[in-house]
Amino acid sequence: MKVVIVGGVAGGASAAARLRRLDESAEIVLLERGPFISFANCGLPYYVGDTITQESALTLQTPESFHARFHIDVRVHCEVKAIDRGARQVTVQTPEGIITESYDKLILSPGASPIRPKMDGIEDERVFTLRDIPDAVRLKEYIAREKASSAVVVGGGYIGIEMAENLAEAGCKVTVVELADHILAPFDYDVAAELHLHLRKKGVDLILGTGVKALHPSKDSIGVELQNGEQVDTHLIFLSVGVRPESALAQSCGLEVTQRGLIVTDEHMRTSDPDIYATGDAVQVRDFVTGQLGFVPLAGPANKQGRIAADHICGMDSQYTGTQGTSILKCFDMVAACTGINERTAMAQGIDYQASFTYSASHATYYPGAQNMSIKLVFHRESGKVLGAQIVGFDGVDKRIDVLATAIRAGMTVEDLTHLELAYAPPFSSAKDPVNMAGYAAQNIRKGLVKLIHWHEIDALDPGQIVWLDVRTPQEVVSTELILPSAIHIPLDELRERMNEIPTGKPVYINCRSGLRSYLACRILAQKGFDCYNLSGGHRLWSIVRK
Repeated sequence: MKVVIVGGVAGGASAAARLRRLDESAEIVLLERGPFISFANCGLPYYVGDTITQESALTLQTPESFHARFHIDVRVHCEVKAIDRGARQVTVQTPEGIITESYDKLILSPGASPIRPKMDGIEDERVFTLRDIPDAVRLKEYIAREKASSAVVVGGGYIGIEMAENLAEAGCKVTVVELADHILAPFDYDVAAELHLHLRKKGVDLILGTGVKALHPSKDSIGVELQNGEQVDTHLIFLSVGVRPESALAQSCGLEVTQRGLIVTDEHMRTSDPDIYATGDAVQVRDFVTGQLGFVPLAGPANKQGRIAADHICGMDSQYTGTQGTSILKCFDMVAACTGINERTAMAQGIDYQASFTYSASHATYYPGAQNMSIKLVFHRESGKVLGAQIVGFDGVDKRIDVLATAIRAGMTVEDLTHLELAYAPPFSSAKDPVNMAGYAAQNIRKGLVKLIHWHEIDALDPGQIVWLDVRTPQEVVSTELILPSAIHIPLDELRERMNEIPTGKPVYINCRSGLRSYLACRILAQKGFDCYNLSGGHRLWSIVRK
């Protein structure tokens, strides 16, 4: 059997290695149009910021090492120009000229390319994107050569925020321009808002809710004209407005693609031609939670898809079961991670969901260095099934999102989260892990022990028809504003003795700083006949989204 693989990096290289492990006799040819078959594309921003100092560290495999380990015929600087499905051969542009290469099975792993929107000034050499090692080297050399001290990042997605951090580390004053009202589209606004504050604290300017209209290059700078009429002058521009699938080759040979250009595959990663497979950023994927078809260009899914394609070629019934979009981001000192669907998606899909916030320490608070993390949990109202999670914090965010991603994959409910027995010692966690705490909070909602109000619902309340109760300490109240001017302030520890100060006959909305003490207040008052609502996320979340 002869297998030709078009494209390396995640999907193609994974498929090639898996094929060899399964079939020592197969002839495997990997064709890559660039100079690298396997490189750390997720590490490129950190090379620009000099966290990764050696360019060689980005190269995971060379043609020579790949051949030595797996006996695979690797050819770089070889671009496949056409596929003849009838003859089962590809036409390849090599450094020496045009050749044809036959195949029994073909795997397409072309990836996706950064979008360069059509606008005035976009072709200026000071406008950069980042896809491969040469892109990173070019940008890093430009900053050093020109002593660039300012940069505008267009687009606040994952790469945009990683590049904002690393351009700042490289000595640039950074401005991020994002068309939406918040950065990082997989997150909800109320989670991303915490990152907004952190970025600004680190000196990054954020311009949200507007896009770029035109670029105006001059000798010493580029003027970035925004749709809101503002202009920002800068030494360089980094474009991070999304990627598009590199599916032209698949389209040209008549394979089925979507209107967006995504290659359509079955669960075995097989295209509409049973002898051609496709993996990675160019393929359409199914959302594991909603079942909707879409585009999720992430390294983890690409590697899994390459392995599954190789398995199926070798007669194994491996299947790709969908993508959760599990991802994590370092944003200066903070960490943000998500998995599953967010609240906006649940609402758009008409899912009967509930959302809750908890604010828990990364490890036992009596052990030095504990830092809190904010967890937003999205779960199905009737079944309690976990649908999604978002976490912003510092230490320990990574392991909590992995637990929640596993819970979603296993079809677990919020009640199941309360039963998880997770590793505990004071330097690493608490006896009730933050994941357990998120489960407890959601379980209380489902059992009717507490009713919630969310920050975005406050403005719809009629202050004359409700009672707002603030149960924070006097010191907390003095240093911040009340959520409603008419709020009654009674510290939680004084609530039982001062309950007569709360008017009866009206619903009582309660806040503390994070939502925990106000939950306790709800339980006290509910058992005395009051109709209570707890502010999810507390005064802390409310103040963050206002800022």
